[in-house]
Amino acid sequence: MKAIEIESPGGPESLVLQDVPEPAPGPGEVLIQVTAAGVNRADVQQRRGLYPPPPGAPDYPGLEVSGHIIGDGEGFRDGDPVVALLAGGGYAERVAVPAGQVIPAPEGLDLQAAAGLPETAATVYSNLVLAAGLQASQTLLVHGGSGGIGAMAIQFATALGARVVATAGRAEKCQTVLRLGASVAVNYRDEDFVAVLQELGGADVILDVIGAGYLARNLEALATGGKLVVIGLQGGAKAELNLAVLMAKRAAIIGTTLRARPAAEKAEVMRQVQEQIWPLVADERIDPMIDKVFPLAEAHAAHEYFDSGKHQGKILLTP
Repeated sequence: MKAIEIESPGGPESLVLQDVPEPAPGPGEVLIQVTAAGVNRADVQQRRGLYPPPPGAPDYPGLEVSGHIIGDGEGFRDGDPVVALLAGGGYAERVAVPAGQVIPAPEGLDLQAAAGLPETAATVYSNLVLAAGLQASQTLLVHGGSGGIGAMAIQFATALGARVVATAGRAEKCQTVLRLGASVAVNYRDEDFVAVLQELGGADVILDVIGAGYLARNLEALATGGKLVVIGLQGGAKAELNLAVLMAKRAAIIGTTLRARPAAEKAEVMRQVQEQIWPLVADERIDPMIDKVFPLAEAHAAHEYFDSGKHQGKILLTP
């Protein structure tokens, strides 16, 4: 079987197509013939040697795939179109996945495009709903609104009835987040998102991929009783925290990851994704927003494109 392995972690050229052993599904697992795999920031961090896979996961990257079930079992039939959330190994022709992390592909959506949904949908739902309890009529601030996670968050929160403010770094990306449903787009290169949010009464929830670099400003942007959910560290991992501001606002800071969660937790998240988000996909209220598709053998080019910051939405790989 062909898969992308990381040789000498560093630049995109370290992603090399190799022959690897065929995956063997264990108890409670299913085998999937991969149609497409999504590219995520976690893959980029793993390529750089900064985000190793959890114990037991394949060494090669890839956290989400779409494809067809191979063989019968675990409630699936041979040939069923599915999507799956992985701990790793998605950059391959076939993957073995715990059955609970596999759900039917959304009806009416091209199976290749569906590969851009599992990781983003599970991340957004688990953080906005299960962690932060976002409600209709509340205000959500999304950083990086034109990326895969940001695009999903904007569309889901808008469908939920929340008001969304999104940041982006270019005029065309600001137009994208408005098209996706954001009420306000903030170009962070020449606008202050704190001032914008304070004029609006503050954010009830902030979905943050920046981390340390935005910690103090995010606290200023929160409404009283607001929740800051940190899911990325693009701006660093360490910062000073003004506890007086946190206490005065009666605010909460929540830090989460998805990849290393127990299989049972991931299965429950995926069950709720199927129940709550798939109908929105079927109604075309959520679009996976596929930017570009690369052959698996050109994973290095896909990562170079990801690193360039030019993409909007998801990048996919096809075996």
